[in-house]
Amino acid sequence: MSTAGYACREFVEDVTAYIEGALPEERVALIEAHLEMCPPCREYLAQMRFTIAATGTLGVSEIDHLPDDVRQRLLEAFREPN
Repeated sequence: MSTAGYACREFVEDVTAYIEGALPEERVALIEAHLEMCPPCREYLAQMRFTIAATGTLGVSEIDHLPDDVRQRLLEAFREPN
């Protein structure tokens, strides 16, 4: 999906900077216009915020103790293109 010259793929690339507030106002305006028209990107944003909140509560020791199969599935999920 694309809205106002801004595509979902661009949002995926910009989402971290958007959440951190590290984008120029013009880019933020494009993103927010896109989000108004794109339910999948709104859902992706919500998932990213949830993930950040959830992983922000994990200490290094919890991450180090993930079972190998869980760690591998997570790595594969983040590598797979959507």
